[in-house]
Amino acid sequence: MKPMNEEHLAVLRRHMVEMIAIHTDLASEELGKAALDERVMAAMRRVPRHLFVPASVAPYAYQDMPLPIGFDKTVSQPFIVALMTDLLAPQPHEAVLEIGTGLGYQTAILAELAGHVWSVEIIEEFANHAEALLQGLGLSNISIRVGDGSRGWPEHAPFDKILVTVAAGRAPPALLDQLKPGGRLVLPVGPEEVQLLTVIDKNSAGQLKTRKLIPVRFSRLETV
Repeated sequence: MKPMNEEHLAVLRRHMVEMIAIHTDLASEELGKAALDERVMAAMRRVPRHLFVPASVAPYAYQDMPLPIGFDKTVSQPFIVALMTDLLAPQPHEAVLEIGTGLGYQTAILAELAGHVWSVEIIEEFANHAEALLQGLGLSNISIRVGDGSRGWPEHAPFDKILVTVAAGRAPPALLDQLKPGGRLVLPVGPEEVQLLTVIDKNSAGQLKTRKLIPVRFSRLETV
C-alpha cells in the first residue's frame, strides 16, 4: 500500500477536529460550553500531529487517543489538547509558559495562538527533538529549555498564561508566583490514579480563584 499524502492527512485532521467537536458537545454540561473557540479548532486543523509522534504510531495520529512517545510518556489525546488550549485562551500578544514540552505537539498548538511560548522539559532528548521539529516547521516564537518544570522559568516571568501538561498534587507555588495578575493557569491536579483538569485565575489583586472540571489522567510532574 502506498503511503498517505498531505491531502489524505489533511482529511484525517479535519475528521479529528470533527470528533473533538462531538466530544465537546457530549461533555457540555461538565464543561459549561458546547463548543471550543474556533481559533483553537483552526490550529488543531493546521498542526500536523503525525510529525510529533514516533513513526510506529504515526498511522494513529489523527485518532482521538493518547499515543506513546517514549520514556513511558504519551502525547495527550487531541480532545484534551484542544480543551486545555481553549481553557487557557492564549491571545496573540501574550507570553505563555508551558511545563512539559514532550515532542512539542501542544507547544506547536500554543505557538499558533500566542505571542511567544516558553516551554520547559525535564527530558533532554524530548527537548532537543521538539526544538528541531518546531524550527523545521518554521515556528520561531518558541523557546525551550531543559529543567525542572515546577520551578517555571523565572528569567522570563511574569507570564500571561501557564499550561502544565503533567499532573501535580497541587499547583506549584513557583508557577503561581510567575503568573501575572489577570493571568490564568491550567493544569491537571490530583494523585496518579485520576486527576481533575483545573483552571486557576489570578485577579488584579493577586487573589486566586479555582475551577475543577473533568477527570483526566496525566504523567506525574517530575522534579529535580
